Amino acid sequence: MNYLTFNLGQELFRNGVVGPVQSPFLGLTGVSSIVTLFINIAFVLAGLILLFFFILGGIGMIGSAGQSDPQKAEQAKKTITSAVIGFVIVFASYWIVKLIGQLIGMPNII
Repeated sequence: MNYLTFNLGQELFRNGVVGPVQSPFLGLTGVSSIVTLFINIAFVLAGLILLFFFILGGIGMIGSAGQSDPQKAEQAKKTITSAVIGFVIVFASYWIVKLIGQLIGMPNII
């Protein structure tokens, strides 16, 4: 009779894998692992926001293509320029964090 029952959450979210739950929050052992997790989440969020602004600027450029209002095109160009500057900042900060990790002896910080 036990073969007819199943855990809906396990089947939907773990693909039927039996065993311990693998979560990044369960492996937190100290301050360094919390900082590493925070940095990884911050870089992912920065990438998603960057993608959003690239798409927003591209849609603005397409939308202003046939109109006689140059201010809309200028605003779209500013959005894309800001997104590129943001990408450079995030890219440089990623490598600065990697360099600091190498210097302090934590090569797997990211």
